[in-house]
Amino acid sequence: MAKIMAVNAGSSSIKFQLLEMPAETVIASGVMERIGLAEGIFTLKYNGKKEETHPVLPTHAEGVELLLNTLVEKGIVKSLDEISGVGHRVVQGGEYFKDSSLVDETALEKIAELADLAPLHNPAHIIGIKAFQKALPNVPEVVVFDTVFHQTMPEEAYMYAVPYEWYEKYGIRKYGAHGTSHKYVSQRCAELMNKPLKDTKIIVCHLGNGASISAVEGGLCKDTSMGLTPLEGIPMGTRTGNIDPTVVSYICAKENKTASEVVNILNKKSGYLGMSGRSNDARDVTKGMEEGDHRCKLTFDVQAKRIADYVASYWLYLGGCDAICFTAGMGENLKHLRLNVAKRLAPLGVEIDEKLNDTFSDERIISTPNSKIKLYIIPTNEEVMIARDTVRIANIK
Repeated sequence: MAKIMAVNAGSSSIKFQLLEMPAETVIASGVMERIGLAEGIFTLKYNGKKEETHPVLPTHAEGVELLLNTLVEKGIVKSLDEISGVGHRVVQGGEYFKDSSLVDETALEKIAELADLAPLHNPAHIIGIKAFQKALPNVPEVVVFDTVFHQTMPEEAYMYAVPYEWYEKYGIRKYGAHGTSHKYVSQRCAELMNKPLKDTKIIVCHLGNGASISAVEGGLCKDTSMGLTPLEGIPMGTRTGNIDPTVVSYICAKENKTASEVVNILNKKSGYLGMSGRSNDARDVTKGMEEGDHRCKLTFDVQAKRIADYVASYWLYLGGCDAICFTAGMGENLKHLRLNVAKRLAPLGVEIDEKLNDTFSDERIISTPNSKIKLYIIPTNEEVMIARDTVRIANIK
């Protein structure tokens, strides 16, 4: 038995789970938020309890030190020697990384080099990694990339029809994201269907504030909706998804903005937030829809159409599929969005059981027995995938 820390460091936060492997039991979990501000927030869950404190966390280093000290003080671990490995989620691995990797100077240099493709994520990941290296200098650390799962896409799926030199010089291509989630859900779906993974064709809809869809055949990604950055694909909480690129130059001219300013709006002020005019939170937009707000209803209709567009095209690309899976915050909890998508897919033989869809529970099937494609809700578990890869890559017994 080994205790593995799974970490997801953001620019001002550290999400974590401490898992016992190979049982995959969660010993403790939580998040540190508002790092670098006057007052931080430290939420810790363990032994059925939830505790919240408000420490001052100037940097990630203080956050990691407090986290590890708290684990010992609360008796969650007797000593830090019990922690056998630390796994870090990293958004962008580019073409350098075809698998998860042990942390060394070369890996850190490459993660830093790819920061332009994930400016809000990769630099924060490096800060988190270095903080854990300092606190646990003798513990192996592993980086697990969102992009690795999508490295099995064929050229026709990941290349853009731009000057080929852009790919050669700058790596302009589709990389995708949420790969750890897509991998977990597709593997779990195969188990639920009681089919060998190699014999499955599965479409995974990861629908959270960030959202992406993947076509998975035999456990390998064949295509995914996110692109060079997380801006491509379906509309999201604050992101546009696909648009005509000339919108950027058009708005630059009309509103006297730079391209960077417009792209920032497309990333942070569009999607649910921009269309509804209310919020990027699906719960607020749902409330508006229920109150008769046309723009809120339109927001969901636009996203549902785009989701169905991708699913139908992936069904064609895979030559049919066994199952469509909904996961992440909205995929797991937004019953009206699932229903909206499923009805649009009726020409493919999709039939949703509305009673099953309305039932609030965890992992479940929501299609009718007559549906030609099974519909599942499968809560994602990126942390357990990080822990599995940490054990595998670091050869932890």
